[in-house]
Amino acid sequence: MVEGESGLLSVVPPDCIKQWNSTKGELHFVNGAMCFSFAATQPDRLRGPQFEYAWGDEAAAWENAETWDQLLLGLRLGPKPRVILTTTPKPRRLVRDIMKRPHTIVSRGSTYDNLGNLAPEFAETVLALYKGSRYERQEIFGELIEDVEGALWTLDQLDKLRLDKAPDDLVRCVVGVDPAGGGRDQTGIVVCARGANGHGYVLADRSGQFHPEEWAKRAIAAYHEFKCDSIVAEKNYGGEMVEHTIATVDPMAPVRLVTATRGKVVRAEPIATQYSQERVHHVGTFRELEDQMVMWTQDSGESPDRMDALVWALTEVLENSKAAAFLSGALAKAAQPNGYLKQFELGAR
Repeated sequence: MVEGESGLLSVVPPDCIKQWNSTKGELHFVNGAMCFSFAATQPDRLRGPQFEYAWGDEAAAWENAETWDQLLLGLRLGPKPRVILTTTPKPRRLVRDIMKRPHTIVSRGSTYDNLGNLAPEFAETVLALYKGSRYERQEIFGELIEDVEGALWTLDQLDKLRLDKAPDDLVRCVVGVDPAGGGRDQTGIVVCARGANGHGYVLADRSGQFHPEEWAKRAIAAYHEFKCDSIVAEKNYGGEMVEHTIATVDPMAPVRLVTATRGKVVRAEPIATQYSQERVHHVGTFRELEDQMVMWTQDSGESPDRMDALVWALTEVLENSKAAAFLSGALAKAAQPNGYLKQFELGAR
């Protein structure tokens, strides 16, 4: 945005620039105006500074939606603070929310508008490769495609099932944990519950990039806050580590380890079906979690940490609870007259 081939330094007359400090990310102009640069991955750096204008690039790729919130809080100088966002449109919650704002003005440009500045071979090879595809509509023409091909959920579906408040008759609640695999991966921490009506409710998303002790504290805090029954984690990918880490923080917190015997899509499909049957509701809005849900596909190559934690938690409160209820009812029948026969029938099944 500043030093790039089409950055500010390449288009602003040199005699207008007083100093560019790349270490601080500050661009000073001769007339006294100043520009400050921030990384979208560090929203806390936007706490405190204030601006009259702002420019955010590739907003649809911002990993942390809080960056937008903090940026808006700093736009408080001058008679009419404004912000311009340049981005390839993707069906993320942030993009849709911004486009729906009453004062938002949307302008679109196509890669074809810029062919005069591109190599002739680019149009012949790259653009021709994607002609007529969904990718062309999004990446080349700047069209917002609401539904991602291959994704299990849509934002419209989640919005339709959204609630402001959870019911008072929740009968089971768990914290789903998907530990980070390393690098920049995040630890998924999602709280889900089942109501007396058999529906599932997503209550909180406490995921983030944390050290082991830190995410363990967050998971345990959610466990106590929502009066959960247990913490559920994957056994064959960090599950035993999760159990040990949580025990070091709170040895009384119950941890249930589950084994992933199927791929992510196969595990998630039964839960997606529950959404299709309108049996799962999000209590509030969880932007990062919902972005993963509506954009992740088997071919995306990304680690859907929040989505995995959601699937573990909902599987525990919905599918496993059904099995437990069936077993409990069967055992109760076995205690009735002719119970020996009923026990035999139960064992045969």
